[in-house]
Amino acid sequence: LGPYFLSTTGRCGAIRIMMADQGQEWKEILIDFADWMKGDLKASCVFGQLPKFEDGGLVLYQSNAILRHLGRNHDAYGKDGKEAAHIDMMCDGIEDLRLKYGKMIYQEYDTGKDPYIKDLPNHLDKFEAVMAKNKTGFLVGDKPSFADYNLFDVLLNHLVLCSSCLDTFPSLKSFVEKMSARPKIKAFLDSDAYKKLPINGNGKQ
Repeated sequence: LGPYFLSTTGRCGAIRIMMADQGQEWKEILIDFADWMKGDLKASCVFGQLPKFEDGGLVLYQSNAILRHLGRNHDAYGKDGKEAAHIDMMCDGIEDLRLKYGKMIYQEYDTGKDPYIKDLPNHLDKFEAVMAKNKTGFLVGDKPSFADYNLFDVLLNHLVLCSSCLDTFPSLKSFVEKMSARPKIKAFLDSDAYKKLPINGNGKQ
């Protein structure tokens, strides 16, 4: 496995966490922004974006497509078509939240951070309701899917933004604690490879 990532956690966090938890070894190529802005690598990417993910002869772009590929390959895409459809739905809901977070971080941080945090419960309550209803500690089914890794990564980012943001969401808080305690995830989150990278490219978090 050979992912190309920009030198941030960014959209690659969930991919890294999932591969770590699945016991995968990968060779990671980090691209700093100065090299990225030269344009040669950017021009070679299908959509002009990283991450780029290589698995044998397969080359993928788009972080959610990469997560789905990992989900199919590591039995993390539900036990049947119905569960897979719900996992896709949850991943799209997580993407909506990630986009709102990204807009605030990159476009409105100075004026938009406080309103974003104030409104955050109106987004987190949807995931809390799904998690509470499922009663397994995961979004769908009884083991982590790629959507769970994606949600976990987004929630970690939000806990940096506002350390108390999950205090009124017991199912989400328990989920983060449970995922953080998984041995391979814990080892990865404690590693220098994870800790050294900023969450976002502009240094705001």
